[in-house]
Amino acid sequence: MSTVAETSRATEPAILLRQDDGGVAILTLNRPAARNALSMALMGELIAGLRAIGDDLSIKAVVIAGAGPAFCAGHDLKELRANPARAFMREVFARCSELMLEIQRIPQPVIARVHGIATAAGCQLVATCDLAVAEAGARFATPGVNIGLFCSTPMVALSRAVGRKAAMEMLLTGETIDAERAVAIGLVNRAVPAAELDASVAALARKIGAKSRHVVALGKAAFYRQIDLDTASAYAYASEVMTRNMMAADAAEGIDAFLAKREPRWRGS
Repeated sequence: MSTVAETSRATEPAILLRQDDGGVAILTLNRPAARNALSMALMGELIAGLRAIGDDLSIKAVVIAGAGPAFCAGHDLKELRANPARAFMREVFARCSELMLEIQRIPQPVIARVHGIATAAGCQLVATCDLAVAEAGARFATPGVNIGLFCSTPMVALSRAVGRKAAMEMLLTGETIDAERAVAIGLVNRAVPAAELDASVAALARKIGAKSRHVVALGKAAFYRQIDLDTASAYAYASEVMTRNMMAADAAEGIDAFLAKREPRWRGS
C-alpha cells in the first residue's frame, strides 16, 4: 500500500483529501480533471484512508465526496487501455472489490455525498456506501454496455441496493437516471437542492454521530452479516447480536437515560 501512496504523491499529488470535522471524516476524491475516476492509485489511497479511519476512535461517521464537477465517473479508462494485460485487469478489479468491501467493513457508517455524475464504478461506490445524499441535479448510470464493457462489478453493489428489475434496466440499457429516480429505487436516501447538499450531509452525519459508536458499529456489522442469510438463520444470528448488545454498557446507559427522560452519556462500550 505504501508504494501506491508514494507513486500517487509523486505523479498526482493530493488525489485524496481528508478533513475531520466534529467526529466526521470527509474523504474527497481529488482528480477533478478526470471526473475523479478510480485509478489504481486513488483506490489504493482510499483503502488505506478507510482503514486508518476504521481504527480512529474519534471518528463516528465518514463522508465520501468528489472535487470538481462530478462525484465519480468510474474506472480510469485511459489507465485500463494503457495497461491491457490480463494480470493488470485482474489487479484493478480485485482492488476495486477490496475498496467496496472495506467501506462495509469499517465500523463507521459511510455516506456518499453525490453531485454531478456517478457512473459505472462511481455508481457502484454510491450503491456500496451505507447511505447516500445527492443533489437534485445528480445523474447515475452503469453505462458499460454502451462501450462493450458490461458493468459486472458495479452490478454486485447495484443489485444489492435496488430491486432486480431496476438494476437490470440500468445495466442492460446503460441509460442515465436522475436523482429523483435514484431515490425512488433506493439507490440514494434523498435528493436535495445543490445549495443544501453540504448541510444535509452534515446533518445526517451529526445525527449518526450522536449515537453510541459501539452500538452503531455492532449494528452495521450485523446488517451486512444477516442480509444474505435465509430468514431463520438471520433471526438466529440477530438474536445473538441483540443479546450481546444488551450486555453492553451503552445499552444499559441508553435504557436508563430513556427511563429517566434524560440524554444518554455514551461510554463507547
